[in-house]
Amino acid sequence: MRVGPYRKRAKVPYPNAYASPEQIAAASAEDKQALYLFNCAQRAHYNFLENHVNMLAPMLIGGVQFPIASAVTGVAWSVFRLLYALGYTSKTQQNGKGRLAGSGFWLAQLVLAGLAGYSGVKMLS
Repeated sequence: MRVGPYRKRAKVPYPNAYASPEQIAAASAEDKQALYLFNCAQRAHYNFLENHVNMLAPMLIGGVQFPIASAVTGVAWSVFRLLYALGYTSKTQQNGKGRLAGSGFWLAQLVLAGLAGYSGVKMLS
């Protein structure tokens, strides 16, 4: 839902996934900002897709033994991912540094992996 409006403002046609360096170099200052923010929004979206699978399986496996802890950690992961996307596309944070506000998703992902690992060990013993 964040990428669509940024694509429209940047006028990047489908099926292009990103604004090319050539497009950015040839753009006006205002258009450069729109193209940059579109690329940031697209990267935040792809990063979400890359990490979603790594969170979903441990959450389901850990949820067998620890349903409430897994659900709460999953919610925390989602909130941090939202902060990540909002920070990455922030106009005030250049070079994507705003995404650091949501970097706590790594901790949530680690906790979910630990819950899944502990659940797996418990099931085997």
